Amino acid sequence: MPRDPVRRWRRAALITVIVVSVAYAPVAMTELWPYADPGAPAFGEALLARLVSPSYVADALATRIGPYGRSLVPLVVHSVLGGLLMLLGPAQLLTAVHGRTRLHRALGVAYVLTVYGSMAGAGIYLARTAPADAFSGPAFWIVLATILVGTVLSVTFGVLAVLGGFPDLHQRWLLLSYGFLMTAPLLRLEWSALPLVLPGASMAEVNRVAIMHLGSLVAFGALLASRALDRRASVAGLTGSWAPWPVLVAAHLAGLAALGLIVSRSAEWGDARTHLLLGYLLPYAIVYAVLLHRSLTTRGWPREEWRIHLTAVCLAPVVSVALSVPFAAALSIDRPTALSAGVTVGCGITTFTAVLVVSLRTLHARETVRRASAGALVPSVVPERGSA
Repeated sequence: MPRDPVRRWRRAALITVIVVSVAYAPVAMTELWPYADPGAPAFGEALLARLVSPSYVADALATRIGPYGRSLVPLVVHSVLGGLLMLLGPAQLLTAVHGRTRLHRALGVAYVLTVYGSMAGAGIYLARTAPADAFSGPAFWIVLATILVGTVLSVTFGVLAVLGGFPDLHQRWLLLSYGFLMTAPLLRLEWSALPLVLPGASMAEVNRVAIMHLGSLVAFGALLASRALDRRASVAGLTGSWAPWPVLVAAHLAGLAALGLIVSRSAEWGDARTHLLLGYLLPYAIVYAVLLHRSLTTRGWPREEWRIHLTAVCLAPVVSVALSVPFAAALSIDRPTALSAGVTVGCGITTFTAVLVVSLRTLHARETVRRASAGALVPSVVPERGSA
């Protein structure tokens, strides 16, 4: 065991991700068996019933028979392949950390194809299910759709990055894609833990609290993993900052105003207001504090990446408030539900955008180096005397 406390935390985090992923794999693969064959074993349901109560599970599953039954085959494909991803993800992490390049590439192909297959099943289910019929309502449907799009785009950008010769960007996009996938096992953990804080709450009510922060936590985890694996102090061709102090100040002011609007409008959430606000604001404050600290205490390339992500987190409430308007109009949902839906996806969307900005920053740096090298190789031409 290394003596460096930072290395100990990184190893502990890696082990935790692996254990959670591998433990969840059989749960994911068998989760929908009872809908196809009543009485079939479902390890996750049995464990959850024992940890909380049988009625807690039974009441939640009773509302899923109709919606799941209309898309059972795509959902089974989604869940079985999702369980496989819970095994491929840790394998990818380990092969990357230990430099097993050939095995990493082979497993990477399997991972990408499995993501596309699993998300195709989820997409068919969402297309066949009205937002109002989703578990916990329209906000949960929006979260699922956002995770689907974010996962597919992250994997696609990761493939393009490695084909373009950007292994650092490939690493960031694939870690973000796996972060989105980790919302599934983390949500199951919250199904077990939150009833201790919210005694008597249904699983649907627990869901409403959990989705208020899962997007921000998994996106933050992907960033921490990316920074832990990237040991570079500088990047060739990188000058200045795309997140200078005027931009950071403006982002802080806009984010503070949007947070105030969210808090004031949260009165419309009724009795669940306190739980929903705490579920959102407490994790948000922790993520913000870490990003602010790292952006102030690091230098060079790490500082630039931290500052880009800090700007994104500050703007997340702005995006959340802005999205609530089209959500309400497009899905015909009330304003409180539209606001909670915007809040649940705001941090995930802005983090995705931050990774995209980091990618563009890296592409710009490479282009700067390429042009400088080309300029150095082309000799200057001095016109001969008498020439035009």
